[in-house]
Amino acid sequence: MTLKELLAGLDILSSSADLNTDIHEVQYDSRLVEPGDLFIAVPGAAADGHRFIPMAREKGAACVLCEKIPEGDVPFVQVADTRRALAVVGGNRFDHPARELTMIGITGTSGKTTSTYLIKSILEQKAGAKVGLIGTIQNMIGDRALHTERTTPESFELQRLLREMSDAGCTHVVMEVSSHALVLDRVYGIRFAVGVFTNLSQDHLDFHKTMEEYCDAKALLMRQCDVGIYNADDRWATRLMEHADCPRRFSYAVNAKADLAAKNVALHAGSVDFDAEADTEWSHVHVGIPALFTVYNTLDAMACCWNLGVPLTECADALAKNHGVKGRMEIIPTPGMDFTVLNDYAHKPDALEKVLRSAKEFAKGRVVVLFGCGGDRDKTKRPVMGEIAGRLADFVIVTSDNPRTEKPEAIIDDILVGLRGCGTPHVTIPDRVAAIHYAMDNAQSGDVIVLAGKGHEDYQEIDHKHYPMDERVIVAEHLRDMRK
Repeated sequence: MTLKELLAGLDILSSSADLNTDIHEVQYDSRLVEPGDLFIAVPGAAADGHRFIPMAREKGAACVLCEKIPEGDVPFVQVADTRRALAVVGGNRFDHPARELTMIGITGTSGKTTSTYLIKSILEQKAGAKVGLIGTIQNMIGDRALHTERTTPESFELQRLLREMSDAGCTHVVMEVSSHALVLDRVYGIRFAVGVFTNLSQDHLDFHKTMEEYCDAKALLMRQCDVGIYNADDRWATRLMEHADCPRRFSYAVNAKADLAAKNVALHAGSVDFDAEADTEWSHVHVGIPALFTVYNTLDAMACCWNLGVPLTECADALAKNHGVKGRMEIIPTPGMDFTVLNDYAHKPDALEKVLRSAKEFAKGRVVVLFGCGGDRDKTKRPVMGEIAGRLADFVIVTSDNPRTEKPEAIIDDILVGLRGCGTPHVTIPDRVAAIHYAMDNAQSGDVIVLAGKGHEDYQEIDHKHYPMDERVIVAEHLRDMRK
């Protein structure tokens, strides 16, 4: 493509480049630049891409797209915002694949992953759709799984992925849209047929600083969708929808008055049942995933698909065949043992509280929780999570999550600030594998052991390195040792 074609739709402030230049490829990482490429200098949290313009030029970049005019004889195009420009260029480079797809975006603190899988399942079973999925656990093109590094890819990579999905025959894409992605313009320029807000609770305050800023970040999705679906039971919903520019709004709730409501909710050890009511439609719903928050995840999935033309009865039929998502209220098999091991990704205060309350609803013995907090992340939630664990669990094992560059013991000390005042029995075991062994070795009849924080992850991050750690494998191996 020519430089002019790649820059279509951008307001150019100044330029020294020949816009008719043929561009080989687009790069925003100077290490990947090859002769004839366009290098986009994007400011980042860790480093400013403008620092690497000399390297890009040395490696043969034909032009630099930048916010600050570079020194020396460098063909450049100056724009006001290169992060947004990256998204626009990506759309041009891959011929705007989102326009060929029915785009569905899910945002919120908790429930995004499960909701995307439920929506995918309904649309594939009842709408004859081939669905692409983009999210925390993995990306998917139909049944084909792809590795993912972050919840929402960088804008250029997102456009590349959407092009691959469209070319593979996908008709719909359902994706998790993180607050970071919205603020950093990773989904800039994409129009969503449906945007869904699940809930808001404390998280990412190291990035957003306040809950109000966090809420306003989530609200950005509601400004680029045709139908805005929101949880009317969430206390932040009013603020979130105040400035929503979507042509249509649609609410769901268990308690509040809403367009789609759950009635006669019944929670069981391994499932939920309720009646879904919207306008003149009604359907009984059974989902084989325990916990009240499953009702909310199911409601937002049904609300989304109903707004895309799938009747409630058809949604319910598809949901009855769904058995959950890896690392979300996942029961790890412990055959022959009289205790239950439950694995959940809960690594935030609200999520931890939800999973512990859910476990208490069906536990015949104690609720034992094993958890830690991630290093290099919001420190304010550590004592909060300690207090939640101490208040709701019968026994607490404080251990490591992904310590990253922090000392595990320092993270544990922060957690203990909130836990010590509860008077709940607890131990600290920094080694997470040893902590899991301890929990299993000391389990009592009827106990539910909640392994919180890792969920689908099969690694532990320490000092920028990933070490293998799959809790399903750890439990299975120790189970064999216990039987010996």
